[in-house]
Order: sequence, then structure tokens, then C-alpha cells
Amino acid sequence: VTLKVVVVFFSTFTNNSAKRHSSRMNVAKSGYRVFSANSTAACTELAKKITERLGVELGKSVVFQEPNRETRVDVKESVRGQTIFIIQTIPRDVNTAIMELLIMAYALKTSCAKNIIGVIPYFPYSKQCKMRKRGSIVCKLLASMLAKAGLTHIITMDLHQKEIQGFFSFPVDNLRASPFLIQYIQEEIPDYRNAIIVAKSPAAAKRAQSYAERLRLGLAVIHGEAQCAESDMADGRHSPPCVRNTTGHTGLELPLMMAKEKPPITVVGDVGGRIAIIVDDIIDDVGDFVAAAEILKERGAYKIYIMATHGLLSADAPRLIEESAIDEVVVTNTVPHEVQKLQCPKIKTVDVSMILAEAIRRIHNGESMAYLFRNITVDD
Repeated sequence: VTLKVVVVFFSTFTNNSAKRHSSRMNVAKSGYRVFSANSTAACTELAKKITERLGVELGKSVVFQEPNRETRVDVKESVRGQTIFIIQTIPRDVNTAIMELLIMAYALKTSCAKNIIGVIPYFPYSKQCKMRKRGSIVCKLLASMLAKAGLTHIITMDLHQKEIQGFFSFPVDNLRASPFLIQYIQEEIPDYRNAIIVAKSPAAAKRAQSYAERLRLGLAVIHGEAQCAESDMADGRHSPPCVRNTTGHTGLELPLMMAKEKPPITVVGDVGGRIAIIVDDIIDDVGDFVAAAEILKERGAYKIYIMATHGLLSADAPRLIEESAIDEVVVTNTVPHEVQKLQCPKIKTVDVSMILAEAIRRIHNGESMAYLFRNITVDD
């Protein structure tokens, strides 16, 4: 009898221990951590805002530069079996930020993390997504590097071209900042009903049309010399010689390659006596925006706003904005630009940490992301 009691007690104790152990393992496997891969304090501000909205602590890790400029990453807690979100904002030193992200992703992969999801609000090298003459599609190279490092999913915002999502071998959620920028227009621009949405080039017309339709406003397009020169080289149409090669195969006669010529500057749409709102995805070198603002002033616009998702604002951008006819530049906090704001009070910031935090929460809980894309058009 005593032996039977001992056996039953031991069996019960073993089963309970196994259940408790299994329960602890399930809790650990169902958990998630949020890390920041930046080595500079200015770049971790967005990560702190996101974790505050999620109600979690930022993961314990150290990212720093060795004296020889090599990147070092040390993860200070266990991530085994967990879903990890790496928030990486891109500062001016783009290549260092990329290496920080790659090394941290690989460190988490070798630490047996279950899923590694990169939260990259501004995806670098996104403008290099087309073949130009004898160049390369660097954006595709970066996508392959991220997959090799261990990333299994990416959350980003307003890719320069939506087709970039096809470069990846894993899911990509391309969020939109337009609802936040539209809300800013409605709440912060007095008499916005008298505004007109402006595309600074025909290439930006679809995005501008999306804003105009949702705000119930008119649309204007600047066409001619002020348009962005990026499209001139995108397809390599300048790479063939402009004359026939008489030394080649005599039986092959190719037509002459005529060089493209921009038409005189034209503003399609009436901006006289209106508030002009120029919309785009990236504002970096502000030369085109300053030129567009001058043209709109000449055509009678009495206030000029610029709305963009990613405010890179490189080189002398703050000074040029301050000295230009632009009244206000509104960008989101996908890229840190506090120094530029100190140099130019015309630069305003819209916080998008809410939608990034909600995307993290929905992915972790296995919920649909469709709610975050409601009322978003295909062309946005």
C-alpha cells in the first residue's frame, strides 16, 4: 500500500511539474521583444515612443562602434523561441545603420529567436531600385542581405516604389503616412479648403491625386524644367550613342537615338490666390522644391506648404528652406531631424509611432493588417 501511494504521489508530482514546465515554455514562446539597433541616442527616440505605446520595455542590448569603426552588437537577454522586432531608424550615416541592423539580426538568429521582424520606417537605397546604364539595383542587393542575415518580415513606410516589395523573399508591410499628413492639413492649415494639391513633377501626379481626392481639393502639376531629373536616367535611354556606328555590321541599320528634351515650364492647373500644398514621399535635396515654390509664387499662390513622409534634409537643406518662398515643411519622424529643426523653424514633425506600434501588435497577435490600410488608394 505504501509503495502504491509513493508511486501515485511521484506520478502526480511529475505530471504537474511537466505541465508547469510546458506552460512556462509556451509563455516564453508566445512572447515578443522589441530592440533598437541604433548606436546613437537621437535615433532611439522613435523606438522609445513605440515601446511606450505598446506598454513594453525596450530590449537590453548594446550597439556601438569599435575604435576602428567596426560595429559591435551584444544582446543582453535570452530571446530563444521568441518573436523579435528590431526598430532601425536611418540617420545620415546610412551604411553604418545598415550594418547595425544586419549584425543585430544575425546575432538574434544565432541566439535561436523564432521570428525576426525588421521595423524600418525609411528603407534606405529605395531610390536605387531601377537599372541605370551600367549601374546596379542596390535595393535588391539590400533585400537579399537582410534575408540572409535572418529577417523573416519587414514593416516599412511609403516605399519610394511599391514594386520594391517584390525584391524580398518574405512578407513586407508597406504602411502609409498619408492619413497623418492629411489630418495635419485639416487641423493645422487655416482655410485649407482654399488649397490646391501640387505635384512637382508628372511622376508624382498619382500621389498628389490621391491626396486631392481624399481632401476634396483641386490638383495642379508642374511640368518642364523643374521636374526631377531622376527619370532621365532610369531606363538607360541616354546610354546608346546618338550616331550610327559605321564600323559595325553593315547589314544592320538602327534608327537614330534622339535625345529627350524637356518642354518649357508649365503649371497645369490654376494656383492663383490659393494655398499650394506640394506632396511627395522623400525630401532630401530641396533644390527642386525651392524651384517649384518660386514658380508657384509667380503663378499667384500666396502660401506654400510641402508634405513629405521622409525628411532626410541633407546638406544645406535647412538653410535653403529658410531662405526660400516655402512657408512650412511637414515631415514625419521616420528619420531623425531634430538638428535640422533647430536650424530652420519652418520644419514641422508629425508623429507616426502610433501606426508602427499598432502594426507590431497586430502581427504579434496574428490579426489582420487591413484596418491600417482602410481608405488608402492604390496610387497612394
